[in-house]
Amino acid sequence: MKSSNIGGQAVLEGIMMRNGGKYSVAVRRTDGEIVVDVQDYNSIIPWKTPLKIPFIRGIFNFVDSLVLGMKTLMFSASFFEEEEEELLTEEEAAKREKTEKLIMNLTVVSAVVIAVAIFMVLPYFLSSFVEKYTSSRALMTVFEGVIRVAIFLLYIYLISRTKDIKRTFMYHGAEHKCINCIEHGLELNVENVRRSSKQHKRCGTSFLFFVMIVSIIFCFFITAESQVLRVVIRIALLPLIAGVSYEIIRLAGNSDNTFINLLSKPGMWVQNMTTKEPDDDMIEVGIRAVEEVFDWQTWQKENLR
Repeated sequence: MKSSNIGGQAVLEGIMMRNGGKYSVAVRRTDGEIVVDVQDYNSIIPWKTPLKIPFIRGIFNFVDSLVLGMKTLMFSASFFEEEEEELLTEEEAAKREKTEKLIMNLTVVSAVVIAVAIFMVLPYFLSSFVEKYTSSRALMTVFEGVIRVAIFLLYIYLISRTKDIKRTFMYHGAEHKCINCIEHGLELNVENVRRSSKQHKRCGTSFLFFVMIVSIIFCFFITAESQVLRVVIRIALLPLIAGVSYEIIRLAGNSDNTFINLLSKPGMWVQNMTTKEPDDDMIEVGIRAVEEVFDWQTWQKENLR
């Protein structure tokens, strides 16, 4: 299966799709109308070279995804605010936009800090409780990795129980189904999308799972005696871990190699928790998001026939 390189994410009652230099956000409003916003995609860094260097590009792509994800989430949420939209002057509108951008940046930074604390630092300190039972550094590293994966899976399970997240996961399923439909050479319509798979090897869930696994491998090489230094090194290695994980997920999305497919299986299994079967209305939203930024018919003619 050839990769179309189109990707996206679920937002509140909608789907964002990105293709090259453009992205679209399609949102189903409460009155049933699908609202679509198409924008140029700009990286957080003005230079193109770092985005082409293996292992380096993954770091910037990860940060870009966080920023774009938060921006599109805020856009989709704006359709469901309870307060009536007030008329603003140009100066007031500019001030509000600046404030919202600041809030978005602070939210992204806060999310990263919290994620590092929960998924990197906390597992290390929890694993240190077994230090009195064994002197094996390898065993402690494996135990730390098991705790990290367990926390990750528990987190996904808990958030999937909420109503809003369930619907978001349904839109996540619709996003995957649309991409799978295209990449398997089918016409992009509701019927074909419905019977396509809700799992995809290039999914962000799989990326995060690879981050967990790669971090375990990297931690084997941390031999510092100081506990503080061990934590600092773990945090310092995160960009490199993200870079390696990105290359793995990129390779998986462009390969049907048996070993690569086997390597992708755990992440695909975790996707059963983060994707749900969408209804036809959600699929329609996904199709709109795709067609605004991607000429799937031309792509299929050039790549699959």
